[in-house]
Amino acid sequence: MKSESIISGDHNAPHRALFNALGLTKEEMHRPLIGIVSSFNEIVPGHMNLDKIVDAVKLGVAMAGGTPAVFPAIAVCDGIAMGHTGMKYSLVTRDLIADSTEAMAMAHGFDALVMVPNCDKNVPGLLMAAARVNIPTIFVSGGPMLAGTVDGCKVSFSAASEAVGAYAAGKISAEKMQEFEEKTCPTCGSCSGMYTANSMNCLTEVLGMGLPGNGTIPAVYSERIRLAKNAGMQIMELLKNNIRPRDIMTEKAFNNALTMDMAIGCSTNSMLHLPAIAHEVGIELNLDIANQISDKTPNLCHLAPAGHHHMEDLYQAGGVYAVMHEINKLQLLETDVITVTGKTVGENIANSYNKDTDVIRPVENPYSKTGGIAVLRGNLAPDSCVVKRSAVAPEMLVHSGPARVFDSEEDAQEAINGGKIVDGDVVIIRYEGPKGGPGMREMLNPTSAIMGRGLGGTVALITDGRFSGATRGAAIGHVSPEAAVGGNIALVNEGDIIEIDIMNNTINMKVSDEELAKRRAKWTPKQPRITTGYLARYAAMVTSGNRGAVLEIPK
Repeated sequence: MKSESIISGDHNAPHRALFNALGLTKEEMHRPLIGIVSSFNEIVPGHMNLDKIVDAVKLGVAMAGGTPAVFPAIAVCDGIAMGHTGMKYSLVTRDLIADSTEAMAMAHGFDALVMVPNCDKNVPGLLMAAARVNIPTIFVSGGPMLAGTVDGCKVSFSAASEAVGAYAAGKISAEKMQEFEEKTCPTCGSCSGMYTANSMNCLTEVLGMGLPGNGTIPAVYSERIRLAKNAGMQIMELLKNNIRPRDIMTEKAFNNALTMDMAIGCSTNSMLHLPAIAHEVGIELNLDIANQISDKTPNLCHLAPAGHHHMEDLYQAGGVYAVMHEINKLQLLETDVITVTGKTVGENIANSYNKDTDVIRPVENPYSKTGGIAVLRGNLAPDSCVVKRSAVAPEMLVHSGPARVFDSEEDAQEAINGGKIVDGDVVIIRYEGPKGGPGMREMLNPTSAIMGRGLGGTVALITDGRFSGATRGAAIGHVSPEAAVGGNIALVNEGDIIEIDIMNNTINMKVSDEELAKRRAKWTPKQPRITTGYLARYAAMVTSGNRGAVLEIPK
């Protein structure tokens, strides 16, 4: 055991003295030392219940003969951070989480880890750390929130965001907006649609790093406490059999994750996080693969914001394994990959089945024959951009219109709220990428305002920033190269005609190469918006969105 190197022998008497200070007995010192990474805090609704999950994990570890020790990971609530400077600090926490977890794990000689995340950046950040540290690791999240109810219909967080736009447009009353405010988020847990947090928790099951149910068992169900105890016990089995993250997160596992991403209709943020996690295990996940997988993978689920189903419905329908079983009828999964269950993917899903063909459509009757996410290329995004195709209105899958150009989210929001965006427009929000933001802010407020004003079927939005999983509509993000490094999005002029063809994966502006060259000769970089602190360091090291916004030391 790794921990023996800091416990056993006369030379480690000082270490044992410090463990004595922790109140550990000799018996506890000589059992496997299991680190439990807790993302608990009292500001993120998805994390406010993690103290109970952590207590259950500790009990499971102790029952199975280990010594649990808890240490923290930070968490930002994207919803609370949305629409102001705070959103610059969301994506960047993914690397802080990975770095700090790596530091704690390596400094204290843990034999294995149990990761307890829930919301948007904690799951990928801890998966990145697991890949780096590469000691036996298992994930157990806090679980999704239950859906709210307004006017007899289930609703989720995105409904509250869109209500703001509807109220501004005079479509609903102040009283109705307040009802959405009070009823869309009724419990603890990650917001109840297929937003980024739930997307990544579901993909943790697919990657093989979480037990069945990790992505879908609601936060308030006692079953989640039992899941946490089982995760605590199962980490001891992984340690016994020396099954490590890099044994599990192989190239085959990432292909499975991309396949299921398409089938379930996950957040576009998965197209940032999967490449970043793969990068940590030495796999370069080229996003061109995403379209190849999408072309043969039917989209089987339309959870909010794409449809009227929520995470509790997916849970009742059989969860992630049921979708995997359904999609594998087409033999699209690599079934021989080992997982934290100690079994292969094929063994895991063998006895799962689809309990509700309305929530999980059969492969013979999909929402679409191609996947929920599309990667687009063209002269507006030579290195790619991403759209959640399953959440786009059919009439917007092909669109052409004049560019309305804004150099910040705030400027675009003001124009939308002021009624200056009209049918047919293509809103361009630039200088919001990983470097330019810095921090690649989510654009939920502008997209929600567009939807709330009834423009979702006529207006597109394109950005080098990114979108919340709660976004729906023709919202195209991660444009690479970004404006801050001179990407072509920086050269768009007001009124340029933008042509979007999502079904054929293209995005272009009707501007000649010669004209673009003239504009480029006149273009000058903007001064950095932030020049001190963590964001300045992040901007100096971060790569583009098409590479997962991973950090690299500047050459």
